[in-house]
Amino acid sequence: MVPRVIATTSAEELIERLIVKHGPVMFHQSGGCCDGSAPMCYLRAEFLTGPSDILLGEIGGSPFYISRAQYEYWKHTQLIIDVVEGRGGMFSLEGPEGLTFLTRSRLFTDEELALLGREG
Repeated sequence: MVPRVIATTSAEELIERLIVKHGPVMFHQSGGCCDGSAPMCYLRAEFLTGPSDILLGEIGGSPFYISRAQYEYWKHTQLIIDVVEGRGGMFSLEGPEGLTFLTRSRLFTDEELALLGREG
């Protein structure tokens, strides 16, 4: 299986800290507007997904969603969630930590795309 979303070690460590501090979390890849295109971290019980959201995978044991429209633009890439110093999305849980999640990406290889096509 080729994961569509992965996290760096730094991001995994921050996710673990946020879970200890707040409880179960989830992510939604922002599509722009106020917070740019940042991965947003929310309390799992406080963010409702809808029919236009796709579960892309998990990072740090937490679900990661993306809107169907944005997925169409990024479906040929693997999202790599990292963390950097600074203040990012004002609604994302990591803001008070002085850190922000950041989405990096890389194109899937032809072989990976073929595998993804077989996975459904």
